[in-house]
Amino acid sequence: MHTSDIVIGLEIHVQLKTNTKLFCSCPTEAVEPNTSICPTCLGHPGSKPVLNEKALEYGTKLALSLGCKISPTVMFARKTYFYPDLVKNYQITQYEVPLGSNGQIILEDKKVVRIERVHIEEDPGALIHEAGSCLVDYNRSGIPLCEIVTAPDLTSPAEAREFMKKLMQILTYLGIFDQDTCIIKADANISIKEKNYTRVEVKNITGFKEIERALNYELQRQKQQEVKKETRGWDADKGITISMRTKEEEEDYGYIVETDLPIFEISQEWIRKVQQTIPELAEQRALRWMKEWKIDEDDARIIATDLDVAVLFEEIARKIDPILTARWTRREVLRLLNDKKKELRETEFNKEGLTELFKLLVEKKITDRIGQRIIEQLAEKKFSPIAYVKEQKLEMVAGEDILKKACEKAIAENPKAVEDYKKGEEKALMFIIGHVMKATKGTAAPNVVKELLKGLLK
Repeated sequence: MHTSDIVIGLEIHVQLKTNTKLFCSCPTEAVEPNTSICPTCLGHPGSKPVLNEKALEYGTKLALSLGCKISPTVMFARKTYFYPDLVKNYQITQYEVPLGSNGQIILEDKKVVRIERVHIEEDPGALIHEAGSCLVDYNRSGIPLCEIVTAPDLTSPAEAREFMKKLMQILTYLGIFDQDTCIIKADANISIKEKNYTRVEVKNITGFKEIERALNYELQRQKQQEVKKETRGWDADKGITISMRTKEEEEDYGYIVETDLPIFEISQEWIRKVQQTIPELAEQRALRWMKEWKIDEDDARIIATDLDVAVLFEEIARKIDPILTARWTRREVLRLLNDKKKELRETEFNKEGLTELFKLLVEKKITDRIGQRIIEQLAEKKFSPIAYVKEQKLEMVAGEDILKKACEKAIAENPKAVEDYKKGEEKALMFIIGHVMKATKGTAAPNVVKELLKGLLK
């Protein structure tokens, strides 16, 4: 199927990292069910909502970072629907005018995905399904959310996953989302040409891989089955989408203005103050490294993707050759994180250990092979690479006489490999180099060994 035959739009709900809820002073973090609740988030008669300014600030920061135009006024609405976790039978959200509009995210292939709107709203409660029963926890009722709605610009599940990763990168840099405590979910609208672009919504998808899995499944289902306009849920355990209800239209929600909240005016001065709190984002940081330190473009962009890794890299690069630091950060630090499926904070990597290691490499006191062995250990425990290299006698063999003797010994002990090399088999030379490296415990520079062997084998 051609990508132009697939149409995907996303609605992403991001929990904002505030201490209190959107319209009351209840804390956002609670362990026991139904303990962080009050008359306001339980919708008791006479209770009045009060807007959390920090949530408005965070939503504005995100909207500005996405290139959105900020509305001069903020107005809230009641979105009416009946569901067990919605205690008031309506949700306070934004409808007529969003906080931000007309933004964008640019994917790796330079494709522009338009952001139609960014608005803030409250979360309903949470339904807990266990032991054949359904319980309701209202701790989540009133948690501040920021909703990001894209135009239907995505044309594949892989693009949807990339978009989510880009958005998460921005959220992490802004510091308005905590991956350990906050929740991010996506609703995806998907349709295909061969079914007359009949739109199906898949709700409550959590995670980058899951959004790709859910959309891939739904794509295949729509090709094979009759498609009707409906809302489906994603069952991650079974890897399938399940029909929930016919798709609601906006008019089905009976939006009315929230009369218990005023219309808030947003001044340009306030927007400028929020703009000043936005840090240097990943793309800006990568461009600065490329300009100031002449870092390879791919290295810069890949390192900048992870904020923790970017900060670590920059701290080391200010002391040690930035180009070598970038090369080793991308190829070794990120490789190990990927292999171990861990975040940087879940390892023992630290600035001091890596700085010492890269210093040894810059000064050519150890070989790359020794460096790789040490960096693998640095991921598991803290220690001084300089002291370790000295203790284990891993300094690079610099004396040509010592290397020459090692090469002569390797030649004498491997006559078959020598004969094969002289017949034109290049692999045989690599075999002899391996013996020299083993004899020197990896402390010999492979390129020097290679040249010495070629001279001796003429």
